[in-house]
Amino acid sequence: MAVKMSAGDLDTPFEIHGITSENWPISRAYAHELEISDVTRANIGGLMETDSTKNRKRDGWLGVSIFLWALAAVFPVTAKAADRPIGGPLEKVTIVYGGISAGHAPLWVTYEAGLFRKHGLDAQIVFVEGGSSAVQTLISGDVAFAQMAGAAPLQSNLKGSDVVMIGGLLNTMPFQFIVAKDIQRPEQLKGKAVAVSRFGSGSDFATRYALERYVLVPEKDVAILEIGSQPARFAALEKGKVQGVMVQVPFTLTAKKMGFNTLADLQMLGLEYQHTALATTRRLIKSRPDLVRNIIKAYVEGIHYYKTHRREALAILRKYLKTDDTEALTETYEVIGLTLLPEKPYPTLKGIDAMLRELARKEPKAQTARPEQFVDLTFVKELDSSGFMDRLYKATPVVATRQDAGPLPASVVIKEKMPPAKERAKPDIVTPAKKSALTVLGASALPQEYTVNAGDTLSHLALRFYGSAHKWPKIYEANAETLKNPHYIYIGQQLLIPADHPELEKNLNQGTG
Repeated sequence: MAVKMSAGDLDTPFEIHGITSENWPISRAYAHELEISDVTRANIGGLMETDSTKNRKRDGWLGVSIFLWALAAVFPVTAKAADRPIGGPLEKVTIVYGGISAGHAPLWVTYEAGLFRKHGLDAQIVFVEGGSSAVQTLISGDVAFAQMAGAAPLQSNLKGSDVVMIGGLLNTMPFQFIVAKDIQRPEQLKGKAVAVSRFGSGSDFATRYALERYVLVPEKDVAILEIGSQPARFAALEKGKVQGVMVQVPFTLTAKKMGFNTLADLQMLGLEYQHTALATTRRLIKSRPDLVRNIIKAYVEGIHYYKTHRREALAILRKYLKTDDTEALTETYEVIGLTLLPEKPYPTLKGIDAMLRELARKEPKAQTARPEQFVDLTFVKELDSSGFMDRLYKATPVVATRQDAGPLPASVVIKEKMPPAKERAKPDIVTPAKKSALTVLGASALPQEYTVNAGDTLSHLALRFYGSAHKWPKIYEANAETLKNPHYIYIGQQLLIPADHPELEKNLNQGTG
């Protein structure tokens, strides 16, 4: 089996960046670049198992365990020791991440900006394909922390593990459902195949969520294939092996340029969902709380650095996403980094509750589970209550480089400058004249046919055409024959926007006098 940097299939002999089983143990110089890829064959650590995959899964996990055991020998994470002061020896810790997507940028940025070292940690980051595989590294005790899709620790906990989420990094679905060029409507997916990374992963959850709301039965009406990482899934779509895939930026932009269709934009639904989380085990929290505290503190500073250092953040995204497409990187930074990534990384209890309701269909334990049992908010709350997070956004901190545990000289610190006052965007003030113009625009053409665009919801359309979001049922009733779920419309769908005669003018003109 092969363990190598480029996410590829498993082969033999064992190889890591040119370091083979013959010249083991590994060098520290390579450790921060290591990635473990099991892609499609081994189904390592999958939470849904078939008889045909058991032997391959056992052999694959054995190989990963050997690798992580060797890594732990060089970078131990379970030794009992108090956290070192910043000026003392650094404490070694390994953190795995489960995907090559923008949702994992907080870890990359925190590492590259030297913020783990600033807080006394010699962190090594390791890529392990898929959340279900990443969670197994925590259960085995091979690593201390894992950044992965929230579905994996949720299902693992329900099966009896002590894995819990200590930070929420993406608390909504950032996916777009990209489909083949010849597919225009959801029902055209019937009899086709779509790709996910792993069963039980975030992409799997989002795919099933979308299909069910299109009244398509997953694995009956539409086949679901485990393909692997985002690049691998998108490649499968390009080659025609699948007809649909859930992807995030920057692949969404690439898909549009190549002529693929966007069936749905889940991000615009505003659903709370634990897409990406930082997890550890309760036993580690109990035995080494200072380590957990320092990790969270570094992460919080990393998120701040990401949001306030655009140029550096784009360079880091370019390195890990392996693309030089400036437009795609900029979209990734603005959509994920500036818009969706929370300044205060609390897991979303509401989102976890929604996930539990979905899991309850197949997992009886999920029916009585409470969101609070899957999280430990101690350390995020502690930092928030102390004012640490709020103070970060009032001043740009001095950060350490990952090559130097000490603070950078003042001359090297990169600070973002505010644009001159004359260049800053002025707020758009809605004057009575503008409001009147909007009223005419919305009311004069009704009834009319409308084509759904990215970001549309029935409430948004009701606000746009009627001046009140609460009037969305009027649009739903007018389209009841074709609109099966009022909470799920798809891009390109044709809707009738009916007129709203007496109430419309009263609501839109209210307050203009």
